[in-house]
Amino acid sequence: MSDQVTFPPSVVAAMQAQLPAVAEQTVASIVVEVPSYADAFAGQMGRAISNAVQLALGGFLELATTAGGADASRPIGPALEGAYSLGRGEARSGRSMDALLAAYRVGARVSWRHMSDTAVGAGLSVGALARFAELVFAYIDQLSAASVAGHTDELETTGRVRRHHRERLGALLLAGRPLHDLTPAADRAGWLPPRTLTAVLLPEVRARGAVALLDPRTLQLDDDPPGLDPALELSVLLVPDAGEGARVALLRALDGRSAVVGPARPWTAVAGSYARALRALGLGLRATGPAPLDTEQRLPELVLRADEDALADLRAAALAPLDGLTPATREKLAATLRSWLLHHGRREQVAAELFVHPQTVRYRMGQLRDLYGDRLEDPQTVLQLTIALGPEAPAR
Repeated sequence: MSDQVTFPPSVVAAMQAQLPAVAEQTVASIVVEVPSYADAFAGQMGRAISNAVQLALGGFLELATTAGGADASRPIGPALEGAYSLGRGEARSGRSMDALLAAYRVGARVSWRHMSDTAVGAGLSVGALARFAELVFAYIDQLSAASVAGHTDELETTGRVRRHHRERLGALLLAGRPLHDLTPAADRAGWLPPRTLTAVLLPEVRARGAVALLDPRTLQLDDDPPGLDPALELSVLLVPDAGEGARVALLRALDGRSAVVGPARPWTAVAGSYARALRALGLGLRATGPAPLDTEQRLPELVLRADEDALADLRAAALAPLDGLTPATREKLAATLRSWLLHHGRREQVAAELFVHPQTVRYRMGQLRDLYGDRLEDPQTVLQLTIALGPEAPAR
């Protein structure tokens, strides 16, 4: 069988005469058989679909009456452009391609039934009829493919625009911009503000998997977040409403992703959460095992190390009485003094923590009292020693 079919002039004339009626019947069938379009034809979308049906049928007749015969592989520009626009319109309306593809199937069936009846009645040979059917459905496949392409392109375009607006919003949030800047930016991004946001730092390669487990409103910043060294290749996530009881679920979702998690803050004040996470990162704080670093659990270290120079000076002054000791003795007495302060002088608990006999604790505290004298009873000295011997206190 030839790849082309030639229509006699009488057949062409008969089909052209029936074109308006076939278009009307096609639209009517779509309304009945595709519920999603039941109300669409009353408005602009209805006019677009009606025009597309007539354009498609006209394109088909052009295909069928081309000199030398009809070839379904030959593109028909206007009809395909119309189908492409329909696909984009469906994406803009928020619908999937299901309804439009169903409409194409209905259109193919109705068009084939009426146009084949017309063609046979006008004298089309039975031998050409089978090829005519192939031509109809191949043409519908072309239109369907064009609409799918339009739908995909529109989603990609709107997705890029939405991502751009959300990244811009994230940048404004981290910059601590005022509410009158944030509100219109959130509107442009189609983003409903939550009650709180929590800043999370994690490697870029692990961000995509994390986002899939979090609130869909989570904002992600990858392009040079403020204060981050680009060489670290870190992403920033701003996670909605992950405070209080919801924080446990957030930490669980970030397990094994080398994340640093700031505190929950009102959404307009998330810059403070980001600053906390940056501070923990800069101080080199590390979590134990695969769990994320929860800055809420490391507040003493963050406070004590807010001014490293001041802390170093305080330690030097508070621990000066131990300077004349050997390093080993100094380390033992410092550990004993720290435990004594934290346990409020309860010797048995100090001994259990240090794995020594209570008499050893008593002996060491005697040495410390010889070195410090009455200052161990002074509240100000006790405060300074507690800070000096706090988390990660270095042995000198």
